[in-house]
Amino acid sequence: MMQFYARFALNTFARRRLRSWLTMLGIFIGIAAIVSLISLGQGLKTAIGTQFSALGTDRIIVQAKSLNFGPPGQGAVAQLTTNDQDAIERVSGVSQIAGRMLKSAKVEFNDRTQFSFVASMPDTPEGRHLIEDMFRLKTDQGRLIDAGDRKKVVVGSNVADKDQFGKPVEVGARLEINDETFEVIGVMTKLGQPQIDGSILMPDDAMRELYGLDKEVSAIVVQGQKGLDPIVLADRITKRLRSFRNVEEGREDFTVQTSGQLLDTLGTILNVVTAVLAGIAGISLLVGGIGIMNTMYTSVLERRKDIGLMKSVGAKTRDILMMFLMESGLLGLAGGAIGIALGVLMGLLVQVIASQALGPGLIQASFPWYLLVGALMFSFIVGSVAGTLPAIQASRLNPVDALRGA
Repeated sequence: MMQFYARFALNTFARRRLRSWLTMLGIFIGIAAIVSLISLGQGLKTAIGTQFSALGTDRIIVQAKSLNFGPPGQGAVAQLTTNDQDAIERVSGVSQIAGRMLKSAKVEFNDRTQFSFVASMPDTPEGRHLIEDMFRLKTDQGRLIDAGDRKKVVVGSNVADKDQFGKPVEVGARLEINDETFEVIGVMTKLGQPQIDGSILMPDDAMRELYGLDKEVSAIVVQGQKGLDPIVLADRITKRLRSFRNVEEGREDFTVQTSGQLLDTLGTILNVVTAVLAGIAGISLLVGGIGIMNTMYTSVLERRKDIGLMKSVGAKTRDILMMFLMESGLLGLAGGAIGIALGVLMGLLVQVIASQALGPGLIQASFPWYLLVGALMFSFIVGSVAGTLPAIQASRLNPVDALRGA
């Protein structure tokens, strides 16, 4: 019997092609937006998870609390210092530690001026190794910062790109950074992380001299001893800093987070953003549902005599109800299928564009089966619900009145 209802609905679509396409428009726009947004959100979470997995589960980031958004240490309530770093180094369970400074700088090259972030590289070999390993720093040209380097810098791939200064920044080039000259000794491999690809690495002592800093640090990276729970170590560091900086519990002017906690925080933010965007896209589905309801009401009015004829030859109320419900449900289902195809294409297109602009791996589209099946079922439900009232109206028509066209 269901096959008969489905054939009846498909024949109706064939006779009213233009109306069917216009009716499905709102559905497939909404589904396409939802599929593309959620797939990109999931892909971004996966990419961030991959990036954070490189940080290692035994690493902890210590930063000063900031009053605004920006690089670590910018707008901080109370800056971290090398004294804090020394206090953390004495905490039981700390294996390696590295303090870093992050600042913005005016960079001049080829008679052009740009602004970039400058990050310090620790003086000690252990500290440099920790940072290089944590952020997977490698060079396509030249080498990384080493002991004894003074007025030397390593530039990110985006800084070296010819679009920044009109010509590529290569090994041996000289940059004016805050009006002081530095020699480029390396160009980093593109990582797909804008904060690294767009930065400049500089020896710690040279950066302190350039900015007139003494003991300030923007962030402290800590690696725990093998086998030690990073949560336990983070708690020890928090207690030590709380005592060292003389602040009460709950009023800390610093943050201590494991890489897993940072990932959870970013994941929560991404989930909220994705949900809000999907909710906005869902408005299109509401409009599409109203369009289906309107079409079905019009269909009932046009086919009153057909309904009366079917009832006069034995069609039951349930049969009429199912015919119209099937028709509205298939409208939603067809719109959903087209919307899924468009959503997948949109997601892949954004991925390609992002790969060209930001580097591979940062933004990826992910299409898990449950997203596609869920979107298809949701569109069918929207169509069915939208057609319920018109279907009930059609099923309750009196056959005599329907045949008269009343």
